[in-house]
Amino acid sequence: MKIEKIHHVAYRCKDAKETVEWYGRMLKMDFVLAIAEDLVPSTKEPDPYMHVFLDAGGGNVLAFFELPTRPPMGRDPNTPEWVQHIAFRVKDRAELLEFKAHLEANGVNVLGVTDHGAFHSIYFFDPNGHRVELACPDPDEAAMLERMDEVKWKMLEDWSKTKRAPKHAAFFHQREFS
Repeated sequence: MKIEKIHHVAYRCKDAKETVEWYGRMLKMDFVLAIAEDLVPSTKEPDPYMHVFLDAGGGNVLAFFELPTRPPMGRDPNTPEWVQHIAFRVKDRAELLEFKAHLEANGVNVLGVTDHGAFHSIYFFDPNGHRVELACPDPDEAAMLERMDEVKWKMLEDWSKTKRAPKHAAFFHQREFS
């Protein structure tokens, strides 16, 4: 048995129409499907919802639920806002910078470009408060990922014993921190 790929990732949204329009305008995602029911199919709970699906490229689907009868959505107060996010890959740095300019021209506050060694990223929030990352490959991505592959198990083992960041891959963010 082996998982083939992610079928879709689902988040909650405040307003389904606003969310579909925002992702279409800001990230050029096509609206592919909407499902609305008064009963939840899996649990049979009476809970009306709108479930929308967006094409995130490469066969990937991003979905949202609007739940009008539930209390307003929140976030885990014990988790920093930078932790929970969804990242999308773009072709190259030129396209990453083009998206950054496009987002900023449309009033979106963008953080970055951040150099992660193997890739470069920008970060921003959608209208629901979800953190979004756009990432492009570094020219040395393959070599960097090969080096990271060599140390991943040792790093995980050391972390599990100490809960301190092992230095086996300090090279990964070296450019960003210097």
